[in-house]
Amino acid sequence: MRAESRRSLPAALIAMAAVCLPAAAADKESGSEPIRLHGFVGGTAAYTYDDPDHWSRGVMRLQLSAEGRLGGAKWKIGGRADVDPVIGNSGYYLDRVKDDQRTDFFWRETYVDFSAGDWEFRVGAQNVVWGEVVGLFFADVVSARDLREYLLPSFDIIRQPQWAARGEYFFGDSKLELLWIPVPYFDNIGKPGSDFYPAPLPSPTPQAVADQFRDPVKPDRDLSNSNYGLRFGTLVGGWDLAAFYYRAFATSPTFYRTDAGVYEPAYDRIWQVGGTLSKDLGSFVLRAEAVYANGQYFASTDPAAPRGVVQRDTLDWIVSAEMPFESIDGRVNVQVFQRYYFNGGRDAVALDTGSFGASVLVSAKVTPTIEPSLQWIQGFGGAGAMIRPRVNWYAARNLVVGVGADIFNGDADGLFGRYDNRDRGYLEVRYDF
Repeated sequence: MRAESRRSLPAALIAMAAVCLPAAAADKESGSEPIRLHGFVGGTAAYTYDDPDHWSRGVMRLQLSAEGRLGGAKWKIGGRADVDPVIGNSGYYLDRVKDDQRTDFFWRETYVDFSAGDWEFRVGAQNVVWGEVVGLFFADVVSARDLREYLLPSFDIIRQPQWAARGEYFFGDSKLELLWIPVPYFDNIGKPGSDFYPAPLPSPTPQAVADQFRDPVKPDRDLSNSNYGLRFGTLVGGWDLAAFYYRAFATSPTFYRTDAGVYEPAYDRIWQVGGTLSKDLGSFVLRAEAVYANGQYFASTDPAAPRGVVQRDTLDWIVSAEMPFESIDGRVNVQVFQRYYFNGGRDAVALDTGSFGASVLVSAKVTPTIEPSLQWIQGFGGAGAMIRPRVNWYAARNLVVGVGADIFNGDADGLFGRYDNRDRGYLEVRYDF
């Protein structure tokens, strides 16, 4: 939910809280299951210290959700409000960027759960998470994402719930999942001139370059454009295995060149097949994901490419191993990943994803309240790197204060290197209730 609900959702959140709290008390007195109200309040302040240095974030967030039961069905309703006076009053960003990011109101998960025999159904706005790896999206193909801060916020902030109908059939150690999304959702890439727009703009003349990009063209909202898929999972000898098929519009846009010489983001109709596995091997947990995609177009370096794009089928895979520390509360996660291009390979694809990549995440509580961590994602062969040191202070129950940095390096056409001058330090506070 975007601009059309900017006025209504804050009032809805307050009204929801006002209604749910008395209702919860009444249900408790009657002996029935009470309505549960939960959420969080928090904020992030970020300063981009690379040239040109500027305050780049000052967002305050409030999220409220209520859950309960009505007859044999469970329900949940939620919403979030974001306000960023730093961007809203910045002299650095273009007006269209400020208008896009100064205030935001979103539906969060809002659905009804019910059962029929061995089937369980969920209808409404929901997160559909098919992936299991750390810090990256591979088999997690369903989720639309808010990428205006790239992959930097936590995934519960990045994921955008989608209005969908989902059915799960359980038999033995297996599960069949059917999914229908009648109206497709797409990644929120922000506006040209924002820090993490997929086509970064030269800082000296942002307006002139921003004018070369149109707003994304989205498909009509009719049933013929629905997304749908199925997933089958089973447990065999301690191995948790799953396979899926998903027919949908790509959540991320392709930048097509128009006859006027400007670029128009549009969404390709694709299909994907993939699988996941995980296994607890005692001293560590092994996970792996692989996804083959057909029908995706990519911006091209070939000046003769029709509309400035080339079509490539892709295979993405990742292997992950996670090990806990024995003496302290902590873990280390190591991953290796790769994207392979068919139909001509990497030739003429403008964005350099590298030959392969690796990541490491190390975190440990050195005291009961202090937890330093480091995430390093490195692409070899041109993709660059994203390096994220952070220290969490658990100041009180449910209260976390985080201080960290987000550092990018690499070539200007690299997956991470394109944001080389977006290095920033930040302070984050979050209280969950």
